[in-house]
Amino acid sequence: MDVTLNVNMAIPSCLDIFGLSPDSQEDELGIKQAAENVKALIEQRNRQVSPHLAVGFHGGWLPQGPISGANRAISTLQCHGDCDPLGPRLVGSLTVEKLKTLVNPANGTFKTYEGMRHSSCHQEMINIKQFIDKRLPPVD
Repeated sequence: MDVTLNVNMAIPSCLDIFGLSPDSQEDELGIKQAAENVKALIEQRNRQVSPHLAVGFHGGWLPQGPISGANRAISTLQCHGDCDPLGPRLVGSLTVEKLKTLVNPANGTFKTYEGMRHSSCHQEMINIKQFIDKRLPPVD
C-alpha cells in the first residue's frame, strides 16, 4: 500500500498515514497487521538467538495494555529528525513520553538528529547498530 499523506510521493508502506496531528485518524487495520509482522520477525529472531525477548506487541504504534515483570525493563531507542515535515517533533516527543509510562524510563533513549528530515542519517544508523549490538548476542 502507498501512504496517503506523503506530499504526493508514493512510497511502499505497511500502514497508511492520514494526518500528522496527534488526533488524526489511524490506520487501525494496517497498524495491527504491521504489529503482527513485527511480532513474527521477533519470534523468528527469538528462536534463532535467545529464549527471551522484550515486549509483546498487541497493536498500535506502542504496546497496548499493561507491561509487567521483566518486560518493563526493556531498553528502547527512539530516533527522530528535527526537520521531519511528515513526522513532527511533537509526535516524537509525545511518543517518548507515553513510552516512559510503559517501561522503565531509565532504560529509554530518545535521540534527535539535527537537520534530518523524514529519512535516516549515518549517525542514526551507528546509534541503532550500537543499541542492537549491546543487547543481542552475535549470530553464528
